[in-house]
Amino acid sequence: MSTKKSGAGRRQHAKVTVNDVARLAGVSPMTVSRVINNEDNVRQATREAVQKAIKKLDYRPNKAARSLASANPITIGLIYINPNNTFLSAMMRGLLDRARHSDTHVIIEESREGPATLRTIKDMTNGGVDGFILGPPLCDFDSALEMLQKERIPAVTIGSKHDFELISSVCVDDQKAAHDMTQFVISLGHERIAFMIGNPDQSASWLRLAGFRAAMAEAGLEVDDELEVQGRFTYRSGTEATEQILDLEAPPTAIIASNDDMAAGAVAAAHHRNIDVPGMLTIVGFDDTMLATAIEPTITTIRQPIAEMASTAIELLEKNILSARSGYDYKALTEILDHELILRDSHAPPPEK
Repeated sequence: MSTKKSGAGRRQHAKVTVNDVARLAGVSPMTVSRVINNEDNVRQATREAVQKAIKKLDYRPNKAARSLASANPITIGLIYINPNNTFLSAMMRGLLDRARHSDTHVIIEESREGPATLRTIKDMTNGGVDGFILGPPLCDFDSALEMLQKERIPAVTIGSKHDFELISSVCVDDQKAAHDMTQFVISLGHERIAFMIGNPDQSASWLRLAGFRAAMAEAGLEVDDELEVQGRFTYRSGTEATEQILDLEAPPTAIIASNDDMAAGAVAAAHHRNIDVPGMLTIVGFDDTMLATAIEPTITTIRQPIAEMASTAIELLEKNILSARSGYDYKALTEILDHELILRDSHAPPPEK
């Protein structure tokens, strides 16, 4: 509920937010809130800097803001796009399961790519969110990461690592994982192998491609440009890329897809042409989402421990938020978890000529 205020001075007060105070004082919005609420665990120098900024900006917090800032539970924001992505679904389940076992609230908001995400971050921060978790593809959205760092809002990305000083990350070694998968496919006897690249805007796509190329080079195998086909990490892009691959004059005997969604699309495209998988064509994936076991044949894939990644992300974010609340500086933390090759039914040696 809003009330009308008169006078130029009062209109100026309404324009000043806790983020303005935090920016001037060089601290997080939560630290400002702790000073406003006279909480003890703030260093004296930090408290004085905040009070000086409040006085300079003539900031006047309302009662609702005071009440929200003094609440003990941590509130984490998860912003997502592309809700049909199976990695995202698995990540959400892991986050919510971990949050139930701690004094942490998770607020989930859908957004769109681009400026809409920046507005969502601002709105959620003003609404009391202490920090953010960003999964694919937002984990590679530099504008959002730059904004979070500039505003000193704690955040953790899942699925990519980066060089931002204040933003933590949880991921697997994508290049090593793709290298391991490619080595396995080569060990089956395949030499002409296609690779379906993921979303070009995500760093994991290019790391996985680099791993594929490295393994092929180590085995002395050349890769024709026509065998590296662009996808989007979606089922449909997997079917379209496979149609393009199978139309080649000399199609491959194996396809490595950058995620399980595209691998499932590849299996569907092969079945549509009455191509037996894996008897005539090996198809493997990446992630080990539920989709990998929901189709026939079940997909050989690389397992990312998505639930563990989500749990670790919350732990890192909680640690940084508590540091920020206490007025202490914090640095980015990076956790690289182990991947695993999961053998199922979609791989076989190449067919005899």
